Amino acid sequence: MHLHIIGICGTFMGGVARIAKELGHTVSGSDANTYPPMSTQLESLGVELFEGYSAQNIPATADMVVVGNTISRGNPELESVLDKGLHYTSGAQWLSENVLNSRWVLAVSGTHGKTTTASMLAWILEDCGYTPGFLIGGVPANFNESARLGQSDFFVIEADEYDTAFCDKRSKFVHYRPKTLVINNLEFDHADIFDTIEDIKKQFNHLLKTVPSLGLVVHNESEEHVKAVLEMGCWSEQQSFGQNQDCSWLCKPITPDCHQFEVAHGAQTSQVNWLLIGEHNMLNAVAAIAAAHHVGVQLNDATSALSRFKSVKRRLETIYDAHGIVVYDDFAHHPTAIQGTLNGLRNKVGDQHIIAVLEPRSNTMKRGVHKDLLAQALSDADETYIYADKNVQWDIKQLQSQTISDYSSIDSLLNDLLVQAQEKAKAGTPLHILIMSNGGFDGLHKKLVASLKNCKFT
Repeated sequence: MHLHIIGICGTFMGGVARIAKELGHTVSGSDANTYPPMSTQLESLGVELFEGYSAQNIPATADMVVVGNTISRGNPELESVLDKGLHYTSGAQWLSENVLNSRWVLAVSGTHGKTTTASMLAWILEDCGYTPGFLIGGVPANFNESARLGQSDFFVIEADEYDTAFCDKRSKFVHYRPKTLVINNLEFDHADIFDTIEDIKKQFNHLLKTVPSLGLVVHNESEEHVKAVLEMGCWSEQQSFGQNQDCSWLCKPITPDCHQFEVAHGAQTSQVNWLLIGEHNMLNAVAAIAAAHHVGVQLNDATSALSRFKSVKRRLETIYDAHGIVVYDDFAHHPTAIQGTLNGLRNKVGDQHIIAVLEPRSNTMKRGVHKDLLAQALSDADETYIYADKNVQWDIKQLQSQTISDYSSIDSLLNDLLVQAQEKAKAGTPLHILIMSNGGFDGLHKKLVASLKNCKFT
């Protein structure tokens, strides 16, 4: 079968393309911008790529067109599909009908931590010999790929609540029908498609209705919105995780930065000693351990596997470390995730100087939906630089914090970071620069690292 994918270069659709190739299909696709690393990965698999959208991109041999969820009416390829009556589907539906329908699906959902938790879960299963398939919205360092078909009945998927396609406004995750479901947390996000938190809860309620009675729902005990969704209806076994003594899966930090912690389940206890930091990652880990236990992984085997877990690209990833200056790249773009990442870093580095650099890039952040929470979320940083381009629809000065500066120019922001770096290096004072964005930040990461490498600090 020949699949043509409109909007192929996103992580999810690129993963669908990779899995389709593993199944033996011919795959082509188009996107507004085709660029590395996704473009090179797809081309190495034999996927024909078209840059830009055009009706002529759709090969005459295509049996099915898979439409990405970012594609809307007016797109010339989509219009051609509709006008010609070609067979089309969404990425989530294609995956459900061609891959997930015959697998034990382990789905990881929630506002935050989906990518990291799904990566942990896939790695635990891999390390314990289960050779799972997976599709994850990031690149786990243990695998160096975001998707694969796998060689067993088990498939781990990041279960996103974003809508499915132009013609299917249900959340993508309702297509996955998991036997094991993790709900990490639940907050308001995606203000471009949801009006209220109640709208999001309704979608999670739909998801719970798809979990079989023999299935398992693993949920964060401390999340009130998650509890509210479960009270709307749950027909499967439930197991909670967290730091409350009543949890089915109990975790307790051994070190302040949580790079060591204990996990207890019934009479069993075990410890994790790993490379990651932060309470949020400890909770992610316990959720992954609980989900893996559902398919047969023992607690000690799961904690041992996590000692070899290498995290995910763009999750507090160190991209520069020299002259006492450390630069991190992180995907955090919601106040809760920002606070969790900063808190973990603060507990690791103590009173050393931290500069947080933030791009409010998501639709929710650009609209200022969470602006009242942002100053507190950034409070563990000594200074914060916020890049507010013309798409940010609110005034950063509303935050009224003397430690927060706003920038409309990447060049001026970069210059101030370099000045700070040189001053701290000359004084022998450690400096941690944490760059947070769910996008490319206009190349700030690469520009900063290249400039630091060219700096003369002596």
